[in-house]
Amino acid sequence: MSITSFSFPTPIKFGAGARKLVAAHLLEQGLKRPLIVTDKALGALPVLAEFKTHLAGLEVAVFSGVFGNPTCAQVMDGAAAYKAHQADCIIGFGGGAALDVAKVVGIAATHEGDILEYVWDHPQVRPIVNQLPYFVALPTTSGTGSEVGRSSVVSENDTHLKRVVFSPRILAKVVFADPELTLGLPAHVTAATGMDALTHNIESYLSPAYHPLCDGIALEGTRIAAAALLTAVKEPGNLQARSDMMMASMMGAIAFQKDLGAVHSCAHALGAVCDLHHGLANALMIDTVMAWNHEAVPDKFDELAHVCKVTGGGQALVPWLRQLKTSVGITGGLATHGVKPEQLPRLMQIATADICHQTNPRPCTAADFEALFKAAM
Repeated sequence: MSITSFSFPTPIKFGAGARKLVAAHLLEQGLKRPLIVTDKALGALPVLAEFKTHLAGLEVAVFSGVFGNPTCAQVMDGAAAYKAHQADCIIGFGGGAALDVAKVVGIAATHEGDILEYVWDHPQVRPIVNQLPYFVALPTTSGTGSEVGRSSVVSENDTHLKRVVFSPRILAKVVFADPELTLGLPAHVTAATGMDALTHNIESYLSPAYHPLCDGIALEGTRIAAAALLTAVKEPGNLQARSDMMMASMMGAIAFQKDLGAVHSCAHALGAVCDLHHGLANALMIDTVMAWNHEAVPDKFDELAHVCKVTGGGQALVPWLRQLKTSVGITGGLATHGVKPEQLPRLMQIATADICHQTNPRPCTAADFEALFKAAM
């Protein structure tokens, strides 16, 4: 497989072995002291050790303090590690959580105050005024597409509410998208992250916002993910399926410039209240929300069914989603995954306040979210 170079909008090196290009690229920029930002699990796995063997000529330090749904405190700890190493650049290495932290460690390392003061809706939001460290990203999962995103989602330390730092300035300078880095992912992680990528593409396409460019990307991203996800789960060493899912993940993240929908509002609430993995939360809600959305945009459901090669038109899309979830090992409802009825009021409150459902094809009220959560239990 050859490595392909393109920009959309981030320069991307895509293909097996792309990770081996990082050291030469950083040295060409005159950079020698990278801080790798990754998560606790990856920090102890051979995949990181193997990547470091390709960083000859660099003085490398590792911050592996990212875990769970990442918090503001993890960002500040990463910034402290950056300063302690006297780093001159950042390598984000991991899934969505690690990359979201990596994208804003540079802000915290070069600006005053807590990273929470830089979230877009802070009442006295601080501007990003200083030069940010050079940042490159290597995704090791195929779900969030965080490597090509201009936002970082981090949770408040105490409430676990998700907050967003948004700025084109935190985009990676280069993405090294190497599907070989995903070959060791367990089946359940492949499934959950893959459903996240599929959800991004589907919700972006259904958003009523006007963005035909993103519509085209979202439809093609949906087609690719629908065709590749089951193979990636069942045949973990299938490099073509892994490559397709990595591409679909990036396409979903590019497409959701158009914004998302109620599935993500529900998932954000489930992450805050129940600490559910974001991709799993999306998977647990997508069929319920899509069944409710169908009447608002039946023609778009027909298009989605077509690219997913689902016979029976848009009416058959939701049953197909349910079967796909079962096929990749995601079974049961919210209750099966630890969500309790007494958590419903808080889930409803957070989902209703979440911005994503403002571009759902069907308007959502608190009562609607209550019905959706109950239906998904």
